[in-house]
Amino acid sequence: MMNLIPLHFTTPTLTSQLNSAFLSFSSHSLFRCRESFFSSRPVSHLCFSRALSVLSVMDDAGGSPTKQIPVGLDAATQEEYASVSKLLQEFMDISTIDKAWTFKSVTDNVSRAMFVTSQPNLLSNKRRKSILSSHILQKSNNSVSFHWAPFPIEMTGVSTMVPSPSGSKLLVIRNSEGDSPTHFEVWDPSQVKKEFAIPRSTHGSVYSDGWFEGISWNADETVIAYVAEEPDAPKPTFTGFGYKKEGNTDKDCGSWKGQGDWEEDWGETYAGKRQPALFVIDISSGEVLAVPGVGRKLSVGQVVWAPSIEGQQYLVFVGWPSDTRKLGIKYCYNRPCALYAVKAPLFKSEASLTKSNEAEDSLIIKLTQSISSAFFPCFSPDGKFLVFLSAKSSVDSGAHSATESLHKVEWPSDGKLAASLKIIDVVPVVMCPEDGCFPGLYCSKFLTRPWLSDGHTLVLSSYWGSTQKILSVDVLSSLTDIPAIKYGSLLGKLAADAKWSWLDVSNPTSQCSEKVLSLLASLQFDIMKIPVRNVSENLTKGASKPIEAIYVSSKSRKSDSPDPLIVILHGGPHSVSLSSFSKSSALLASLGYSLLIVNYRGSLGFGEEALQSLPGKIGSQDVSDVLTAIDHVIDQGLADPSKIAVLGGSHGGFLTTHLIGQLLGTLCATSLMVGTTDIPDWCYFEVYGSEGKSLFTETPSAEHLALFYSKSPICHISKVKTPTLFLLGAQDLRVPVSNGIQVKTPTLFLLGARDLRVPIYDGIQYARALKENGVKTKVIMFPNDVHAIKR
Repeated sequence: MMNLIPLHFTTPTLTSQLNSAFLSFSSHSLFRCRESFFSSRPVSHLCFSRALSVLSVMDDAGGSPTKQIPVGLDAATQEEYASVSKLLQEFMDISTIDKAWTFKSVTDNVSRAMFVTSQPNLLSNKRRKSILSSHILQKSNNSVSFHWAPFPIEMTGVSTMVPSPSGSKLLVIRNSEGDSPTHFEVWDPSQVKKEFAIPRSTHGSVYSDGWFEGISWNADETVIAYVAEEPDAPKPTFTGFGYKKEGNTDKDCGSWKGQGDWEEDWGETYAGKRQPALFVIDISSGEVLAVPGVGRKLSVGQVVWAPSIEGQQYLVFVGWPSDTRKLGIKYCYNRPCALYAVKAPLFKSEASLTKSNEAEDSLIIKLTQSISSAFFPCFSPDGKFLVFLSAKSSVDSGAHSATESLHKVEWPSDGKLAASLKIIDVVPVVMCPEDGCFPGLYCSKFLTRPWLSDGHTLVLSSYWGSTQKILSVDVLSSLTDIPAIKYGSLLGKLAADAKWSWLDVSNPTSQCSEKVLSLLASLQFDIMKIPVRNVSENLTKGASKPIEAIYVSSKSRKSDSPDPLIVILHGGPHSVSLSSFSKSSALLASLGYSLLIVNYRGSLGFGEEALQSLPGKIGSQDVSDVLTAIDHVIDQGLADPSKIAVLGGSHGGFLTTHLIGQLLGTLCATSLMVGTTDIPDWCYFEVYGSEGKSLFTETPSAEHLALFYSKSPICHISKVKTPTLFLLGAQDLRVPVSNGIQVKTPTLFLLGARDLRVPIYDGIQYARALKENGVKTKVIMFPNDVHAIKR
């Protein structure tokens, strides 16, 4: 079993998003970067001001596109617009640290670090990516000094970059659009050493999505394994004389090509992408080989090189069955998957020296036969065992995200690799944590380099209630601290009572304007524990425990009455809002609003019993928890009932519309969503609970649709009076844009237009109904955005 060692600090520090890097040194040091995201899970947070006017894509009940420009603005209003716009820019200018690596140098007390940072450019509606490097000098008194490069280097057009294990080489991948090839560049410390253009007849774009994505250097840094879209299928060609053979390259003006067969994709954010497949590239010759044996029955991802067995090199990867209905996979960990191994293919130079059996070489081995979910494989530094995460609670229950577990298998150093490897539980699922104790694992991926120098201590970042913590190191994060880099070193030997020294690192990414620093310094936050209502004997112990809500406020009141309150509700519902830095939340608080960020029962980070208590009770238990949290801050004198706004995206929008519809009279209509979303199984599970997994069908009955409607906020629409603002992504395939949302205080709904989860016409339908009922309604459409509006 892995020891979970909580080590405490004298001052709380901000934790990072899950893809931040914790990197090992020979002296048991830990290096981490913190990211400026509210959560690693998809939670849409956008800011709004009561005084701001907007452009509307719908100005009447019929939805006619219009463009409105504010007219007759007085000087004071214009000045306010300019002030808020400038402040927004200053917050957006804060850089995000996306990835980090460290590399050992020849000198023991010197290491090198490389950071990938990004910064939004509001004018071009894009993100700038840059590389920032530093030398780290470790001094005799356990302090360190960072010697930074004078300027970051912008990486224009770069899809992803991965340094080699030694740090002597850097792989840069540039995916192209259309029929253009994908470019691979191999850099040394001074220049590009190799460059290869891989045509689409070999494969399409390399996956850099963080889920199917897998780019792995082999041990001697000569070959790279990766995941890319399979090559384009040949299109049928026709002429005036009839059909021509597929793949015919002859060109003449009298022929045309058909579209070919329609193929299902993995839903939200994967529209139009071809199936992920495995490839290897020799970085000396540029030769690319497809890995044989996998076939099209599996969508593959997260490939890593395995330690050799009797001189044979294997690749280990994750496989998702793709020969049946592909339900949306983005943010959905309840899709069955397993670890597989396959022999790495030999290049021409190697094949001439090695005898091979083609049938045996293409045989794939399923390593995790006895568990329904296995992903993010990671080998220990000595290669003796393979650890992996599992979302078996999600797969077995149907919840799209739930408590995870950690497992390992011993990797055979000699003999033959077989599918009968024994799976050993390292961190099991925690059903009901005791107060203050470990609530279970909510990790979703490993860090870039998760091993300390002892070779068997794994460092994980995980949700712990409303915070994100490092297992083995306990870090409390802050909503009011901008992203920063921390350098940690172990004092003495690694043990259960080990102590760590954490140093703040002054770095170019942590700079922001004096005004922003001043505003952040004026804010404070508290994590409230709020008892739930109507606790019955039918509730499990875990579901009866208090919920948490993060309350952000000014350190000093400007008047005797409380500041206006914005209630922020995360999506999912099996996600979580963390006390990590968020630009949008910080901006709202800086504009004079207090924030109440509610983690209702069903959120991650509070144990499996609390999470599984919500399915079957959406629209009631979660709504009750939010109301309980609102009543709590009102009773404490922290909120004025007449000055409360609600903000939520996805399931947070669903709750928002329930609140305004039930109280005073995003997902608005579950009955509509089930036929249009890329995750129709979500509707069944969340409405019916555990029974929904077996009831799920692509052709819902009238009885099913009636229940879906009764759970939907749209059945309360006649009671809604609240002014409502919709932000819709036109490419949203998850929450149909026409399906909408609702609220009964000033309200903001967030939907993505390319969204496969809640299709956009869902939001438009709801907005039209509100306008028909005389409710003040505004719709903003993001034509190129998906479910999580990020542009």
